Amino acid sequence: MSGSPPVEARGLVKRYGDIVAVDHVDLEVERADVFGYLGPNGAGKTTSLRILLGLIRPTEGSARLFGRDPLVEGAKALEGVAGFVEGPRFYPYLSGLRNLKLLADYDEPVSRSRIEEVLELVELRDRAKDRVGGYSHGMRQRLGIAASLLRQPQLLLLDEPTTGLDPAGMRDMRDLVRRLAGEGITILLSSHLLSEVEELCNRVAIIRKGSVIYQGALRDLLETAVTTAYRLRAVEPERARAALLAQPGVSDVELRDGELRFTADEEAVAALTVALGQARIAFTALVPETASLEELFLGMTGGDSSDRDQAAAVAI
Repeated sequence: MSGSPPVEARGLVKRYGDIVAVDHVDLEVERADVFGYLGPNGAGKTTSLRILLGLIRPTEGSARLFGRDPLVEGAKALEGVAGFVEGPRFYPYLSGLRNLKLLADYDEPVSRSRIEEVLELVELRDRAKDRVGGYSHGMRQRLGIAASLLRQPQLLLLDEPTTGLDPAGMRDMRDLVRRLAGEGITILLSSHLLSEVEELCNRVAIIRKGSVIYQGALRDLLETAVTTAYRLRAVEPERARAALLAQPGVSDVELRDGELRFTADEEAVAALTVALGQARIAFTALVPETASLEELFLGMTGGDSSDRDQAAAVAI
């Protein structure tokens, strides 16, 4: 592999008549990233992945995997690259094991020798001889990852890998992604689930209506939020509430579930701690509320109804 980044896209545009599905998208995924490609359904994520894999031709721009253009070099550009777009597909009347053997026969000879290993990795060894038609959705997703791992990829592209899974299946899939990232595989994870991206990824790109509106470290994005909301847990909540209401710079005071919630800047919070001490009001916790990725996403995208619907889908 060259020293080129695993994924590099410049000025990608894809038009379908008057519809602009991808609008001048730049992406760069670095080695060992777990890179979250985040946006509402229909934002252009899957179309971008199809361009990256050479499945469709961009109207404008270029895409390279490890420095190779799939439209120029064809299948050779996909060396060391694996994954699936819009869900994996298998012969339902064949077993998981037989499906993997068929796929391995199309690949390098070493792929067949890895079948048992990848089945173990995705925890399907005990069901390997069962027909795929009897698999749950989560099992088919894991079989798709097993198929992707046959060729020992350095870059794994996963398009909405937890869509349609129940909470237990989502947890298992996230654990699997963590294990793969721990082995040094670069992962490009397309998702509309904000909690999934926040839990798994170190770098993100947020796409909305075909355009990337943020790209960079997730940590840096979260740190852009200015904390003004706080939670206070006091031994005498009503006395503490009275002190909060009397304190300059403190607003939106609310007693909920035994905790006082309020907004204030840092200077007002510092003065509040002094005031509580002088009033001999004991408290056991004063915690700043850190903005979640959901709140930042809604703020960046304008928080229209469609984005709120997507954000509401993630609270698992």
